[in-house]
Amino acid sequence: MELVLYIAALIAAIGFLVLCISIGMTLFSLKNTLNSIAGTVAGIEGQMEGITRETTSLLTKTNNLADDISDKSEKLNSVIHAVQGVGESVNGLNTSVQRITNSISTEVQKNEEKIAQVVQWSNVAMGIAEQWRQRKPIDQDEVIFTSTKTNETPAGMETKSKFGFLKRK
Repeated sequence: MELVLYIAALIAAIGFLVLCISIGMTLFSLKNTLNSIAGTVAGIEGQMEGITRETTSLLTKTNNLADDISDKSEKLNSVIHAVQGVGESVNGLNTSVQRITNSISTEVQKNEEKIAQVVQWSNVAMGIAEQWRQRKPIDQDEVIFTSTKTNETPAGMETKSKFGFLKRK
C-alpha cells in the first residue's frame, strides 16, 4: 500500500507541475497581452496630447471669434438703432401724409358739388372761347332764319329746306 501512496503522491506532484506550467504559460500570455495594451495606451496617450493641443488651439480660435462677433454685433446694434430711427421718421412722415390726404379728401367731399359746377362752367367757357376763336365774319346773304310758325314763310324769304329754314331773297 505504500506503493499506492507513492504513486498517488507522484500523480499529485505531476498534476501540480502541469498546473504550475499552465499557470506560467497563462501568465506569460497575459504578460504579452498587457505589453500590447501598454503600447496601445502609450499610443493613445500620444494621440490625446495631440488632441489636447488641437482642442486648446480650437478653443483659443473660438474665443477670438466670439469676441470678434461680439464687437461686430455691438457695431451692428448702432446701425440697427439708426435704421430704426429712420423707420420711425418714415412712419411719422406717412402719418402726416395720411392726415393731409384725409383732410384734402374731406374738403373735396364737402365741396364736391361746387367743384362739379366749376368744372361744368369751365367746360362751357372753354367751348364758348373756342367758338369765338373759330368765328368768321357774317355774310348777310348766308344768314339763315327759322320760322316761328311751322308753315309760314316770312315776307322776302324763300324756303331753303324741309325743316323750315329760310334764306333771304
